[in-house]
Amino acid sequence: MKLTLSSSPHQRVRRDTGQIMRLVIYAMVPGILTQAYFFGWGVLIQSLLAVVSAVVIEGVILWLRKRPIERTLTDYSAVLTGLLIAVSIPPTLPWWMTVTGVFFAIGVAKQVYGGLGFNIFNPAMIAYVVLLISFPAAMSLWLVPVTHASITPSFFDAVSLIFTGFTTSGYDVAQLRTVADGVTMATPLDTLRTNLTQGLTYSETLTKPIFDGGWFDAAGAGWGYVSLAYLLGGLALIRLKVISWHIPGSLLAAVSLFSFLLYLVDSDHFASPVFHLMNGAVMIGAFFIATDPVSASTTPRGRLIFGAAIGFWVIIIRTFGGYPDAMAFAVIIMNMTVPLIDYYTKPRTYGRVKRTKTSRE
Repeated sequence: MKLTLSSSPHQRVRRDTGQIMRLVIYAMVPGILTQAYFFGWGVLIQSLLAVVSAVVIEGVILWLRKRPIERTLTDYSAVLTGLLIAVSIPPTLPWWMTVTGVFFAIGVAKQVYGGLGFNIFNPAMIAYVVLLISFPAAMSLWLVPVTHASITPSFFDAVSLIFTGFTTSGYDVAQLRTVADGVTMATPLDTLRTNLTQGLTYSETLTKPIFDGGWFDAAGAGWGYVSLAYLLGGLALIRLKVISWHIPGSLLAAVSLFSFLLYLVDSDHFASPVFHLMNGAVMIGAFFIATDPVSASTTPRGRLIFGAAIGFWVIIIRTFGGYPDAMAFAVIIMNMTVPLIDYYTKPRTYGRVKRTKTSRE
């Protein structure tokens, strides 16, 4: 039998940063492909654009900072950040807005703080918030799912839309957002907010075309399947022990609980838990965004608090705030509280006995 002698530590880390990031990227693939199926080639084009921009921007900044480029780029954190930005923005967002968001994510939210491991905010969510606040109209122009669209853009149409604002046939995004009967369709979250403002009830809102999702009414067309795909990818990450269950579990539980309480109080003006879980960024946020190992809480109890608080803020902002979706704002708010959460949830040192008043005497 061959024996190998080695110095301590003898318990080695099973995965390095690059391996973890790649597994997260692989887990996102089902969601990205499902999103591309329902919302067109723009999802894949934006993914490529955001990833290339992220890698180039990080490489340039590392060169300016005289830091090792190859070692940093091969941890795939920039690739993951680019993908998270790409799936969070409308598929037809102008290319320069995408690059601007990536620059803020990599250059400001990450490298200004010292790079991976030092950033206090989730870079992708910083990019999303910057774009949403700066370009609110463009960030709300999501295409109609292919199941309801009167015009389905081709690959070349999507490229032309992103880089020129028009398809090869001369259609703009506004024209592509109309359904077969000529009515412009918004996202489920936008539709709910608009209809409630106009005096319609939640149940009346579910009769709109966007909620003809097929398998249950509360999921918008296409959005339910996208959420399910990200859910499956997230469960795979838990199964592979890439992430723990604490943050996604507590986040989804909090979204369900607080939305159910509001729905119980007034089902005419507050959406059901299923609506909140299956529309917007809740699923991708729970498994792929809030679980960022750098900007999230690191203690077991802290992760439960961190995830639950994000779920709470998602419901509060969606229901009473000024933006239909709230995952980015909720994550950034809780990123600021991580040092405090970790401080008060530190696990007790093994073997240490808590001193009581009697023992002091």
